[in-house]
Amino acid sequence: MLKKLRIKFIALNMATVAVVLTVVFTTICVVNHRQSVATVDGALNEAIAQVAEHQGRQMGKDSLGEGQPDGEQPAPADGGSDGSSSPDGPEAPAQASEQAGAAVDPAVGREDAAADALAGSADQELAVADSSDVAAPPTIGGRERDGGQVIPVALFSMSADGDMTALGRFNTASISQDVLEQAGQQLAGADEGFGSLSDLGLFYVKRQAGGVMYLAFADMGSASGWRTLAATLAVVEVAALAAFFVISLFFSRWALRPVARAWTQQRRFVADASHDLKTPLTVILANTSIALEHPERSVASQSQWLESTQHEAEAMQGLVGDLLALAKMDEEEAAAQSGAARPAFEEVDLSDVLEGEVLQFESVAFERGVKLESQVEPGIELRGNEQRLRRLAGTLIDNACKYVDDGGAVDVSLSRSGKQARLAVRNTGAPISPEGLPHVFDRFYRADKARTGGAGGHGLGLAIARAIAEEHGGTLTVSSTQAEGTVFTATLPLK
Repeated sequence: MLKKLRIKFIALNMATVAVVLTVVFTTICVVNHRQSVATVDGALNEAIAQVAEHQGRQMGKDSLGEGQPDGEQPAPADGGSDGSSSPDGPEAPAQASEQAGAAVDPAVGREDAAADALAGSADQELAVADSSDVAAPPTIGGRERDGGQVIPVALFSMSADGDMTALGRFNTASISQDVLEQAGQQLAGADEGFGSLSDLGLFYVKRQAGGVMYLAFADMGSASGWRTLAATLAVVEVAALAAFFVISLFFSRWALRPVARAWTQQRRFVADASHDLKTPLTVILANTSIALEHPERSVASQSQWLESTQHEAEAMQGLVGDLLALAKMDEEEAAAQSGAARPAFEEVDLSDVLEGEVLQFESVAFERGVKLESQVEPGIELRGNEQRLRRLAGTLIDNACKYVDDGGAVDVSLSRSGKQARLAVRNTGAPISPEGLPHVFDRFYRADKARTGGAGGHGLGLAIARAIAEEHGGTLTVSSTQAEGTVFTATLPLK
C-alpha cells in the first residue's frame, strides 16, 4: 500500500509541476509573440509616417516654386563696362525666338552662358535640398540607442486601380514581383490597418496619408522569435521535470516516513490489542464453559471460575478504558490544532497530587521489598486537569515499582526549574536496552521482561503519560544507564 501511495504522490507532483511549467512557459511565448507583432506594427506605421511626412514637405516645396516669378537674371560678370544691360528674364526667350537663324551678338552670347551657369548651380542646390529630405535609414549600434528591434520594411504606394509603386529610397527590404502581385490582389479591397498574409509570409499595414494610399510590408520572420524561445523553454521544462523527478523520489520517502511509521504502529496496535483482548476472552469463555458443564453445582462450588472471569473482565475493562482515554486525548489534540478550544484547566497543586500518589504506593513498595523515597517541594501549582495529572504521577511511580530490581530503590522528586515544574521518577535495576529506549512511549510496547516476568500491563501506561504531559504543554523523557538506573522526567510549565 505504501508503495502505491508513493507512486501516486510522485505522479501527482510531477503532473502538477508539468502543468504549471507548461502554462507559465506558454504564457511567456504568447506574450513574446504579441510583443514582437506589436513591434512590427509600430515599425510599419513609423515607416509610413516618415514617407508621408517627406511627401508632404516635398509637395510644399513644389507649390512654393510654382508661385514664385521666374526671377531676375543676374548681370554678367563682365557687363556694365560699356553701360549696356542684359534683357530681363521673361523677355529673353522671346528675343531669342525673334532672332532665330541670325548671327548672335557676342555680348548676348556671353549673357546666355552666364544664365545657364546660374541655372545649373540652382539645380545642384535643389538636388542637395532634395537629398536632405530622404528618410533617414534605421540607426543601429550605440549604447544609448532606443527603439528596440530594427525591422526591414518594404514601402509602396497604391493607386486607385490597385497598381503599386515602390518607394525605393525609403525601403530597407525588397519583395519579389510575384509575391508583390499576389499581395496587391489580396489587399486591393482590404480595409486599412494592420494584418498578415500568412500564405505569403508577410505582415502589412495599409494606411492612407496625405491623399496617398500606402502599403508597408515586413517579413513574418520578424515576429518568429517565440519559436526559438518555445524550443528553449521546452528543453528547460524537460530538464526541470527530470530534476524534479529525482527530488520527488527523495522527498517522497521523507514525506511518507510519518505515514509509514503510523501505518506500522497501527498494524502493531491492532495486533497487540487483539492479543490483549484475546487472552481474557479465552479465559472467560473457558470459565463459562466449565460452569455450564456442571449446572447442578452451586455458585459457591464454582467460585474459582467466577472469580477468574471477573478478574479477566476487569482487565478488559481497564484496557478498553485506556484505549478510550488515548482516543479522547487524540481527539482533543486534533481539535486544538484545528483551532478549537481545549478543555478548561483549573488550578492544581502538583505537590499535593504527587504526595498523595507516593502515599498510595508505599504499601506496594513495602510488599515488594522496595525502598520508596520522595523529595517534594511544596507549593508548586499550575493550571491543568487534576485527574490526568494524578494519573501521570501514578503511572510513572507504578512503572518504577514494577521494573525495580529486588531490594532496589525508587526515588520520586518534584522541584521548580525556572518557570517549569520538574517531576523525576528513578528506579534501580537493569537498564532499558538501547534499541528499546526509543520505543518505550509507543502504544502497546513492552520489553520482553514485562511479557515474561508477570509484571502485567498492556503497554499503554507510558503512552498515556506522555500524552498527558504534552496536553499540559510539557514533555516526558527517559534515560536509562547501568550506573544511574532508569529515570523518567516530566517537565510541565507553571502558571
